[in-house]
Amino acid sequence: MTRVNYATLKQDRSTLNEAVQAFSHTTESDFTSWSTPRQLAFLINAYNIFTLQTIVDHYPIERRWFDFWNPANSIKQISGVWSTFRWDLAGSQMSLDDIEHNMLRRNYSEPRIHFAVNCASVSCPALKPAPYVDVRLEQQLTRATQDFLASDEGTRVEGDYLYVSQLFDWYGEDFIADYDNLVEVPGTARDRAIAGIVAKYGPSEASQVAQSGRAHIRFLPYDWSLNDRH
Repeated sequence: MTRVNYATLKQDRSTLNEAVQAFSHTTESDFTSWSTPRQLAFLINAYNIFTLQTIVDHYPIERRWFDFWNPANSIKQISGVWSTFRWDLAGSQMSLDDIEHNMLRRNYSEPRIHFAVNCASVSCPALKPAPYVDVRLEQQLTRATQDFLASDEGTRVEGDYLYVSQLFDWYGEDFIADYDNLVEVPGTARDRAIAGIVAKYGPSEASQVAQSGRAHIRFLPYDWSLNDRH
């Protein structure tokens, strides 16, 4: 899992500010003229950069007086983090929710984006040190998926029970079109899709269980603690 040194990033944030500003230079006509891989890479990078900026703007994060359900240093302690804050992006003002749900999930049939966008938490897929780019996007998404499924936050196996990230509980339907016909498991189309992507991209043990025909899908707890490196 990749951690972020937010304290150092906050001390010298000039490069981060320049990266954020660069996204506002892209017009709507620029964006619509691009290939699908370039659009996807642009939106993934925007989501991750804007998340970094939000954390740095509020770092160190302090617990809200009424929120004792989430860790004290969690992104979830930042009020309106996904819906209120907005950035100039491709000619529009967009929130993180707009980028993820109204752009990435709605307009592109690529569920592996869930392993590329980073929510600044311990249980989310790792923030990669290099940006996503159109000419390598397929390889980068494949690697991000493999890396996450191979982590303890992605999959764990106990007998015929396949424990997977809660991301699949929240967004499992996004995987049905591409992965529910790869394996047979007891349960729903969502369960088959989850087992399907684990069979294709998961580590050896998890992949074997997913292909066994006996896999029972269960969800791991999600740790919303900040992915901070002290």
